[in-house]
Order: sequence, then C-alpha cells, then structure tokens
Amino acid sequence: MLEIISYGFMQRALLTGAVLSLFSGIISVFIVLRRISFLGSGISHAAFGGVSIGFLLGINPLLTALVYSVVMAFGIEQISSKGRLAEDTAIGIFFSSSMALGIVLIGLSSSYNVDLFGYLFGSILAITDEDALIAVFTTLVLMGVLTLIIKKLYFITFNEELAFVSGIKVRLIKSIFLLTMAVAIVIGIKLVGIILISALLVIPGAAAQMLTKRFYKMIIVSCFISMFSAIAGIIISYRFNLASGGTIVILLATIFFVAFFSKILKNT
Repeated sequence: MLEIISYGFMQRALLTGAVLSLFSGIISVFIVLRRISFLGSGISHAAFGGVSIGFLLGINPLLTALVYSVVMAFGIEQISSKGRLAEDTAIGIFFSSSMALGIVLIGLSSSYNVDLFGYLFGSILAITDEDALIAVFTTLVLMGVLTLIIKKLYFITFNEELAFVSGIKVRLIKSIFLLTMAVAIVIGIKLVGIILISALLVIPGAAAQMLTKRFYKMIIVSCFISMFSAIAGIIISYRFNLASGGTIVILLATIFFVAFFSKILKNT
C-alpha cells in the first residue's frame, strides 16, 4: 500500500480524485433533490462536442469542452425557462446534436486516436502535474463559490416560489449552480470520463438519500461515499490493472444498491 502511494502519478491521481469527488459529493445532493440528474448527464455528453472541437483545432480539449459545456448548460436553461420546451426535451436536443457534432469533427481530425479513449472513459492515473494543479485549484474555487450560495440554494431547492418571494435572486443562484456543475463535469472528465461522469454527480447523493433525510447529514454522507469510491477505485484499478473510471463507478453503484436494499429491509 505504501509503495503504491509513493509513486508520483498515484499521488497526483489520489489528490485530484479526492478533491474532485468531495465537490461532486456536495453538488450531487442538490442534483438529486432538485431532480435534475438528466441535466448533468446531458451536459457531460454534450462535452464530447467541445472535446472534439479541441482535437480539430489543436487546442487543449478540456478548455474547449469547458466553454462548450457552459454554453450548452445555459442554452438548455434558457430554452426550458422560457417554457417553450420541457427541460428534458431541450436536454435531449442538445445532448444528441452535440454528440453528433463530436462524431463528425472527430472524423475530420487527424489526431483523434491520441487519447480520445481517455476523455471518453477517464485516465486519472495518467494525469499530469499541470492537469492536477488546474483541477485542484478550479475545484477549490468552485467549492468557495458554492459555499457562498449554499443557504440560498438550499432554500430554492425546497421551495423556489417562497425563495423568490423572500427576495432571493432565484435565477442568478440557479445560473451560478449550473455554471459550477458544468465546470465540475469538465474537470471530472479526467477522473471517470465523459461516459461515466454523470454517475459521479448522481449516485453519491442518491445513496446518501437512502441513508438519511437530514440535509446537511446527507451532504456529509454523500461526500464520504464519493471520496471513498474515488480513492478506493483508483487504488484497486492500479492494483488489478483495471479501468479507473469504470472501477470508481462500480464501487459507487455497489454502495448505492447496498444502501437501497438496507433501506428496504429496515422498512419491512
């Protein structure tokens, strides 16, 4: 065990995984309670379009994915808030069109095979010092922003109309949360990949909801589940030569089903 964590690449992976999973554990609770799991999935898959633009233009794919995901997130919010389309319909349109754009652009790019697999399924064990620094710094900034709005976001989550009447700028708070979620998704691509990042945003909060109904306790439990799965998944994947992203998500899913069946047994 000590030998494993003595490697530089493993230290970078564990640090990045721990910080990012801590943040995803927090926003996962809000995503589950606000019932916007499909939005997180839609943004994460839309990021594929941004990654492909980066490959085609020779720009860092994470930067183009970041800009693209933020634009997509606010595009979905704008269309659904106008009431002209249901949110799930808007997500479906942006989701499918972004994936289609990504497939077309990747087909035009000559460098698509360099590390596309890593963006799709995660490659945290191959993360560089620069990537780790950017991911940790950005995540800490996001946590600071979320800390500033968490009470108002909590109010909006449980009673949006009352929050609006009470003078809370509901649309602004929701936009800030949407922004933090989009940025977290792009950073998380390095951890578990585009295909699996939505699991990191949904399962910790869903599992915590099975174990407790108290809001702040739910956040603590969600963070613990998320961090444990990320750290254990990274170590297990290295030890047994498995895909790190898939291992992390399998651990998360296992914890969820244990919590789910424990709740059923408790209520019978």
